[in-house]
Amino acid sequence: MTIYHFIGIKGTGMSALAHILHDSGEKVQGSDVDKHFFTQAALDKKNIPIFSFSENNIKDDYTVIAGNAFTEDHIEIKEAKKRGLTFYRYHEFLGEWLKQYTSIAVTGAHGKTSTTGLLAHVLNEATPISYLIGDGTGKGHIDSKYFVFEACEYKRHFLRYRPDYAIMTNIDYDHPDYFTSVDDVFDAFQSMANQVKKGIIACGDDEYLQKIQGKVPVVYYGFNAVNDFQAQNVIETKEGSQFDVYVRNTYYDTFTIPLYGNHHILNALSVIAFCHYEGMEADKMKSIRSFKGVKRRFTEKIVGNQILIDDYAHHPIEIKATIESARKKYPDKPVIAIFQPHTFTRTKTFLHEFAESLSLADHVYLCDIFSSAREADGSLTIEDLKKLISGSSVLDLSHTNILRFFKNSVLIFMGAGDIQKFQAAYEDILKQDDTLGRVESV
Repeated sequence: MTIYHFIGIKGTGMSALAHILHDSGEKVQGSDVDKHFFTQAALDKKNIPIFSFSENNIKDDYTVIAGNAFTEDHIEIKEAKKRGLTFYRYHEFLGEWLKQYTSIAVTGAHGKTSTTGLLAHVLNEATPISYLIGDGTGKGHIDSKYFVFEACEYKRHFLRYRPDYAIMTNIDYDHPDYFTSVDDVFDAFQSMANQVKKGIIACGDDEYLQKIQGKVPVVYYGFNAVNDFQAQNVIETKEGSQFDVYVRNTYYDTFTIPLYGNHHILNALSVIAFCHYEGMEADKMKSIRSFKGVKRRFTEKIVGNQILIDDYAHHPIEIKATIESARKKYPDKPVIAIFQPHTFTRTKTFLHEFAESLSLADHVYLCDIFSSAREADGSLTIEDLKKLISGSSVLDLSHTNILRFFKNSVLIFMGAGDIQKFQAAYEDILKQDDTLGRVESV
């Protein structure tokens, strides 16, 4: 039996792919750094072996899959190539694996993880499926009809895929260490659109997606009346957001999602549009209201009279959306943003946009810029961002106890690096404070 060895198995995409192969009956193992990641618990639960990096992990007859974060001079990659083993990068293997299913690629500058999770949730209630979500969640099923997966545009990796369908949530300028402009990003998405085999579901409210040309039908969704699928009459309740769906200006049905903010309604609308396109009845889509969300996307805990939120937001647009969701769900609570910028290039490129987005919070704490393995820039510090945000402060890991003074508030820990360590440090302090009670997940 082939053994699949994952180099960097704790990565979100890599761990999800490991789950899929394991669930499909394959023998899976992997290696990574000796540091705990939030993806690790689910791998341990399935008894998937995880080793420290070493050339001794690589054996003859292994098939090796390497995460895209690792360079060619990594000790295990060099050993695998020296032995002449079958070798794939993550996106290369995924491009081959999905060919056995009706595949749906979910892509976009923002919202792809949440949309992938929501689509997987709805389809999974109706039929056996396999899915790969960018929060580290993956599932394989031998009788799968659909394969739902997140397709990342970074370095044009998604061009390795030739999916049957694609959901495109939006186009925006991000990954400035690779893309030169929003037009460069658009070019990548247009190339992706040319590879879709059956249909594209695209947000018609996005000015760039309106220009996408497909060799297959393009179905548009959004709030604007010109879209094929339109959301109207949005009502926010204690249960979430309720809205009516119109299909080509004709009332279709009313849906409720347990989420707040227009971006979540758009994500839900894309899922409804795809399911409708595939002939699913509206009643089978109603499971959309039981969606529990994905990891690190507005993940909540209640601690006394505070709400702690862990969110992956690392782009100004995402920060605005996360703060909007918090204000709509908790309109009577102040919002405190604790933000860790991710990569020097992104911070430098969007410095003023970050300041504008974060200023929507009632108070802002900034953590040092997360130093990525793919870059370094000593000319920029967190002080450059602090100067642009009135009343903001720099938060040191050893002084998170200052957050206790924000009574009856929403504390949002945001970032794509290791912002979780700041929340963990704060929770450790709270556990020692009997007056605030226990920590409860929402």
